[in-house]
Amino acid sequence: MDAITVQILRNKIASLVDEMHYHFYRSGYSTIIRESRDFSCVVLDKGGRLIVAPPMFFHAPVYRHLVGRIIELYGDEIAEGDVFVSNHPYEGGLPHVSDMAFVSPVFADGKIVAFTGSIAHKADVGGTIPGSTSANATEIFQEGMLLPPVRIWKAGKLLPDMERLILANTRQPDLVRGDVTAQIAVTHNGAQRVQDLCVRFGAQTLMDAFKAILDGAAADLRACIEKLPDGESSAEGYIDHDGVDPTKPIKLAVTIRIKNGRATFDFSASDPQARGPVNLRPSMVEACVFYALLGSLEPTLHFNDGMRDAVDFVFAPKTITNASAPAAVSNYQQVNLKLVDVLLEAMAKFNPSRAAASAGSSSALGIFWAKGRPGQSNMQYEILGSAYGAGAHYDGASGTACHLSNLHVTPIEILESEYPCRINRFDLLPDTGGAGQWRGGLSMVREYELLEDATIVRRYDKSKFPPKGLDGGAEGSGAKFTIRLGTPEQYDTPSSGRFEMKKGDKFRLQTAGGGGLGRANARDAEAVQRDVAEGYITADAATRVYNQKP
Repeated sequence: MDAITVQILRNKIASLVDEMHYHFYRSGYSTIIRESRDFSCVVLDKGGRLIVAPPMFFHAPVYRHLVGRIIELYGDEIAEGDVFVSNHPYEGGLPHVSDMAFVSPVFADGKIVAFTGSIAHKADVGGTIPGSTSANATEIFQEGMLLPPVRIWKAGKLLPDMERLILANTRQPDLVRGDVTAQIAVTHNGAQRVQDLCVRFGAQTLMDAFKAILDGAAADLRACIEKLPDGESSAEGYIDHDGVDPTKPIKLAVTIRIKNGRATFDFSASDPQARGPVNLRPSMVEACVFYALLGSLEPTLHFNDGMRDAVDFVFAPKTITNASAPAAVSNYQQVNLKLVDVLLEAMAKFNPSRAAASAGSSSALGIFWAKGRPGQSNMQYEILGSAYGAGAHYDGASGTACHLSNLHVTPIEILESEYPCRINRFDLLPDTGGAGQWRGGLSMVREYELLEDATIVRRYDKSKFPPKGLDGGAEGSGAKFTIRLGTPEQYDTPSSGRFEMKKGDKFRLQTAGGGGLGRANARDAEAVQRDVAEGYITADAATRVYNQKP
């Protein structure tokens, strides 16, 4: 195909993904969708291969696993107007059971030419606790209802029994119904837009363009890998614990081999799969690998599934990075973020100019109110950002989602208007970014006051093992969760847990700060002065840590 047509169609698909994304978050019922934007929308080729990556990057590798399974199960029975649903981490490759995927085939001239799809976090899908995202589940059945890939629409018509089944297994049927309806609608909308492209450009032209886009991405990635020196590099890191045994850290390990323009990522040395919900399926490991690989090579590379042709994966069975059912997986994201740190550390040997210190860790907070506000849900669910580590020639960003997720923090105004809570503090903490020639991003802190009895589920990492510095840079501050502030019962909890609290109780969450890069005494004096003026570091730290007068 000519390059201009290929680029036009690539831009059309990218614009369509943005359109689907916009309509979904504007149509969502839960704060998870309309505020945090914990979802993705995509267009795939007829084999389920991703064409353009969504903003929620860690969903990107999931779709090929899911659509491959749908094709395997249904094959020639797939019909125009069908919609398939799944939330199964093992049979569908989904991150955890709270993430529900919907996929629709696109037909032209009686044949499948593409698929459209979306994945979104649901307010509740059953399980042992409200919100379904347990901090200490020991098997996946405790985490909620499991849907293998099945039809929910057949030939353009809703199968009401499937909808009833889903809604019967949630504590929040109104929220889930609204989000599911919006998600199916945006998936239908994407399929119609792809059909419009088939009418305008021709179905075969569109499929040829998809192939060219995928082949081009593979060639671009191979070209970048070929510039790296052949060799081997290993790294390891630890998450605090698995949620069940707070005394036992969990090791993540990788060995990267570069040879003849191919990259092999070997995770065999990682710990055995955990009893708690910190296990990963290969789709999540793939997301971490491609994120770290592209970030370590060239920022203009655009991920799609064609890049799989340049990368090999090696897993050992029943390990933390290749768990087998029924291992629990609720806390996958904090493990993802630690795995990215490990991957970036190992990649730094091959391309030091793009090395970066370890980042903080995005985390989750669930508050399940005894009653809630009239007319509002009694389930409050938030995604909290953290901070990036420093890199060569730049400081780490503060108060932002880290690495894979691109999620948004829920505004205070939304929380206080919809839930019986008061936010007494929300800011950045000085001196929490790792010191260095380039400083890590700062910890973010929020303090909550409960106006009603509630159950709190807090899931986070990097308390025992704060983000590492690089090349002499200091580590960032560790994450903390302090409950019952200002009382004799005040204490810092383990990294993840469930806590029963009363009206009037207060708690504070502090996310981790990013690691620094380079020695602190090499930091530019003007940068230190600016940090003091803007409150990123204190005058004491300027003198004591950076050896400069404030």
